[in-house]
Amino acid sequence: MSNTASSSSVGKQVVLENRVEQLDASEDAYGGVIVEIKEAVDPNVFTILLRASISKWRQQGKSGVWIKLPIELVNLVEAAVKEGFWYHHAEPTYLMLVYWIPETANTLPANASHRVGIGAFVMDNEGKVLVVQENNGAFKDTGVWKLPTGVVDEGEDICDAAIREVKEETGIETEFLEILAFRQSHKSFYGKSDLFFVCMLKPLSYDIQKQDSEIKAAQWMPIEEYAGQVFVQKHKQFSYVAEICLAKKDNHYAGFSAVPTTSAFAAKKNYLYFKKQDLELEV
Repeated sequence: MSNTASSSSVGKQVVLENRVEQLDASEDAYGGVIVEIKEAVDPNVFTILLRASISKWRQQGKSGVWIKLPIELVNLVEAAVKEGFWYHHAEPTYLMLVYWIPETANTLPANASHRVGIGAFVMDNEGKVLVVQENNGAFKDTGVWKLPTGVVDEGEDICDAAIREVKEETGIETEFLEILAFRQSHKSFYGKSDLFFVCMLKPLSYDIQKQDSEIKAAQWMPIEEYAGQVFVQKHKQFSYVAEICLAKKDNHYAGFSAVPTTSAFAAKKNYLYFKKQDLELEV
């Protein structure tokens, strides 16, 4: 039997007494539907099901349609795109496609627009700050001593990311204290925007064991020496951060503490960052 004949016979199986089967879907909180394709299906059959489903959802007044395709079913992408779907985002194991049904402006939320990073200001009791020189990136072979930095992982809190990055790069155990400042920039990683949080941490150990693959050197440096580097003084953003760190050393600056809380709509633990020392709150 030819592939064409096979596809035709399979396609007929989804039509029962002039009624076409539909794709299984769950409703989202915004008047749309979510389809998770978990089993293999012939692309021609998928097209029939998709058309019938969209027709039904349009009658029901649904808005956005989200189709989650696991990586092993990538052969269905072409069929979905031909029916008007477009890429929303991709992860290592799946691709998310979307479609807007109403004849109104599309209000589907865009893919995540920001990446989140941290810089770790770790200062000991003698006023020395933990600094590193990197093997790679923009600071490679510049001789500049900088704060340990890194990217927050998916599902990771900023305060936990700061602790992890310091441990990974220098071997130093720390305790998160405050967020001192943050910066937003645009058109950075793959055209996305970037949020960068400067975090203050308290060292719980002092013996440096640097990560050889990423870190060329690491040391405890007097904070005045770190702040006085030509590069730091020349670039306003780094100069501002250095001034904040110097002010924090002299207790002339208060940052934002991480206060555990929960979401208003789900019992999910998260952190609210604010100056708790300025409020008479029990936390």
